[in-house]
Amino acid sequence: MKIATILGTRPEIIKMAPIIAEINERGIDQIVLHTGQHYDKEMSDNFFKDLEIPAPDYNIHVGSGSHGKQTGLMMKGIEEILLDEKPDIVLVQGDTNAVLAGALVCGKLHIAVGHVEAGLRSFDMTMPEEINRRVADVCSTMYFIPTEESAVNLLAEGFSRKNLFITGNTVVDACFRHLEIAKKRGFEEQSLKDLNIDSMDNILTLTMHRAENVDVKERVVSIIGALKELSDMNVIFPIHPRTKHTLENFGLFDELNNLSHVHIVKPIGYLDFLLLTSKSTLILTDSGGLQEEAITLDVPALTLRYNTERPETVTAGGNILVGSDKDAIIENARKILDDEEFADKMKNALNPYGQGNAARKTVDAIEKYYDEGILNISAPEEVMDSFERKMTQVNDDITVSEFEQKEDALIHMMFDGEKMRFPTDETKLKGMMITYDKRK
Repeated sequence: MKIATILGTRPEIIKMAPIIAEINERGIDQIVLHTGQHYDKEMSDNFFKDLEIPAPDYNIHVGSGSHGKQTGLMMKGIEEILLDEKPDIVLVQGDTNAVLAGALVCGKLHIAVGHVEAGLRSFDMTMPEEINRRVADVCSTMYFIPTEESAVNLLAEGFSRKNLFITGNTVVDACFRHLEIAKKRGFEEQSLKDLNIDSMDNILTLTMHRAENVDVKERVVSIIGALKELSDMNVIFPIHPRTKHTLENFGLFDELNNLSHVHIVKPIGYLDFLLLTSKSTLILTDSGGLQEEAITLDVPALTLRYNTERPETVTAGGNILVGSDKDAIIENARKILDDEEFADKMKNALNPYGQGNAARKTVDAIEKYYDEGILNISAPEEVMDSFERKMTQVNDDITVSEFEQKEDALIHMMFDGEKMRFPTDETKLKGMMITYDKRK
């Protein structure tokens, strides 16, 4: 078996590192393909070395550009490599243009796609990421899903439960694995050494880069207003170059930089940032991935957004959406700092993304599908079965697999009276309302 992995951004590398390592440990043939969609010294071979995984076998060097141009160039480069390498399955992770390009190419070439972190939905079609993740799911064969809620999203869109694997999120594997690496080496960024982070208390780590925040002056003013009043916290702000440029254009950078408790530093490396996150009292962010990392590291998060494709973090109690609302930011930050019971509740929120074994579960499922020949995609040789879609309440004491066998059916959705549930083979159906497809 040969597994190909397509990577395009730093978060993809981070989250796929545990899976790449797991594949290597099992001695499975694999290739790693880097799209090179933007230059970043952290995307160099040294970054892979830091994470203790092999450097990419291929780099397409696409560079930056419009979504259409970048995706088109990626598709061209990916297609050439896959035609030559002929992998049995291609893994893509998340919702970037690299994911979109890889999934589309594989769909056209009839190569199985495994979508890692499938099923996330913000339901905001103005987000390029939402389009990317939805299209990737349409093209995929296997879906490696972080939570039951994300699995239900896919069931609602008509995907078969047979191809859905609730593995947990590899971000947990990555956090645990990479934090140990970071602790061994300590802080390497000089600006963090100069701040003496290890002896600092009440650390608020801030990240802010989304256009809906940094490009709207009123929102930036509101966020800065909140930071002004949180003067008893040490705000560490690794600032994105684009964010800095926008703040300067608004005439707000100096105002923020002059606050004695705000420490603006240049963007820092992943391992340094992970170590900083682990030492933080609070995370204030508009990042998606950082919401996952915060709850994994037991650090309360306030998210500077009005929606999230990580709603599980909110439901679990480790994350609160505050938008750019000054009062909401201050009120919740003060509770975390001053109300020990409130803070402990957020810190001890049950991690919805699993216990750090997502990589193992993912590769287990791939090996099983390979052994069973399910990764082979070919044109059908039999006339398609017709079916009808039904809904019923189950009163018998019967499991999902027993019902499907008895009725020659495939269960899609399952409602227990309070919430939609994912139907595993062993799930008891008595008292459940279900939707299912029954062969005619």
